[in-house]
Amino acid sequence: MNPSQRHILKTWIAAILWLILITLESSSLGSAANTSRFLYPLLHFLIGLDPIRFQVWHVYIRKTGHFVGYFMLSLLLFRAWRATLAQSGAGGWSILWAGIALSMTGLVASLDEWHQTYLTSRTGTIEDAFLDSFAALTAQLVIYLVLRNRQPVSRREVVEGS
Repeated sequence: MNPSQRHILKTWIAAILWLILITLESSSLGSAANTSRFLYPLLHFLIGLDPIRFQVWHVYIRKTGHFVGYFMLSLLLFRAWRATLAQSGAGGWSILWAGIALSMTGLVASLDEWHQTYLTSRTGTIEDAFLDSFAALTAQLVIYLVLRNRQPVSRREVVEGS
């Protein structure tokens, strides 16, 4: 296996491991009852949070988890598709890579929420699928803003060499 193939494999392993994490969190293990079992004692110990206020914070923590999880998935999928479909002269960003990553993340979010409707300990909602897709879109916008002014390495070397 050459270095390029190893790099592609590594990017896909990272994305697949993140998908596995999302799958585990989508199960009963990630239910509100289970996360509150360790979050409440922790927050009560650290900041003296009472049970009533914890209910509000618990929702915010869980929604933040949705956002961060799907933001990362979108980022990792962009990275994997960029390595897989590398285009000469494309620089650091391509609408193709971003579009595929965004679509795949939205599909995973929808399937995740649909799956949760079949679990008694979970509730799948369209609002969560929208939040997850918004996180994916945000990730793609951040990637675009970070990479838009970067030149391909070979072009940068030519400019610096002259």
